[in-house]
Amino acid sequence: MSRTESLEPQARPATVISASAASVAPFLAMEILEAAQELERRGADIAHLEVGEPDFDMPAAVKEAVDRAARQGHTHYTHSLGVRELREAIAARYARRYGLEVDPGRVIVTSGSSGGLALVMALLLDPGDEVLIPDPGYACYPNFVRMFHGRPRPFRLDPRSGFACEPAAVRAAVGPRSRLLVVNSPANPTAAVQTLDTLRELAGLGIPVLSDEIYHGLEYGPRAASLLEVTGECFVIDGFSKRWAMTGLRLGWLVAPERFVPPLQRLQQNLFICASSVAQQAGIAAIERCEEDARAMVEEYRRRREVLVSGLKRLGFPIPADPMGAYYVLAGARHLGRDSLALAKRILFEARVGVTPGIDFGAEAEGHLRFSFASRLDRIEEGLRRLGSWLGQAP
Repeated sequence: MSRTESLEPQARPATVISASAASVAPFLAMEILEAAQELERRGADIAHLEVGEPDFDMPAAVKEAVDRAARQGHTHYTHSLGVRELREAIAARYARRYGLEVDPGRVIVTSGSSGGLALVMALLLDPGDEVLIPDPGYACYPNFVRMFHGRPRPFRLDPRSGFACEPAAVRAAVGPRSRLLVVNSPANPTAAVQTLDTLRELAGLGIPVLSDEIYHGLEYGPRAASLLEVTGECFVIDGFSKRWAMTGLRLGWLVAPERFVPPLQRLQQNLFICASSVAQQAGIAAIERCEEDARAMVEEYRRRREVLVSGLKRLGFPIPADPMGAYYVLAGARHLGRDSLALAKRILFEARVGVTPGIDFGAEAEGHLRFSFASRLDRIEEGLRRLGSWLGQAP
């Protein structure tokens, strides 16, 4: 072998993908939705209780802002951190809702809350670093960790405590490679809301904390506390998708400690350049003009919640804790089968009702199904009727 040949890198087959990409599991809620959509293309009628997407249209002021932004030429790159007016509006919202002074310079406007998750993972993780995530928890958390070469380390949420985040359980999961703790309140899929005291204890564990607050404003009891009420030394993500029914505009934000803003800005410039310019103008309108729209949506969710929870209980689904936020019900289903994915598929194809399998949200959620009350009330009632018929009960 010549010296030149010995220095040539070994070629990898073109069909081999990266280990991090191969480790990403399917998002089962979307797989059920896509299977349901295929059935709909064939003429079936599906009662959608699987997806966490508001069925409401965007508020009128948001629509007007989108149209006005396009007409006025707000269709080009913005500052990578986001337009100043939107960052100031976000900071002002923290003052109104939480009584907090947040420097707009700490706010980074992102492509949905997912963009904020990606930025923080890219900022903090080296290969092999661990991220503590709740179990049950949002299905995509472990995949974000894996995509940035980290290792998800779940900590258990106990249904007997209403899925409260127990600081002792989190402390027991902390190890030498722990680099980040993720907290979600109100939570997907459990709909639990953590107390201010709990957040204070978690912030004192000695590792950075990322608080996912995308469901703030969707509460059916006391207002959810923000981690920023406890400490400024944290990362907080939030956005416009859930609260203002703006999922397709892909707009969110990240609040970070001041010293991390420059490296996060560099990551933003390279990974995303900036959030959508049109969506940013819509975001200003949402914050400044659409609080009444958001409150009206919450009241409608409250009605839907009561119907779905009572209906599921009547059908024999155990519910460990009534939802206190977001728009989900995590219900026990082991009496129907321990394989929640197989069960969800049966319900879809046989009952024509879309539900999300619990295994999507971690090992602790296996044997459960997640039901969403983001759909219209009549569709929730139809879904319950179909489930009742499928279970052999009176409609």
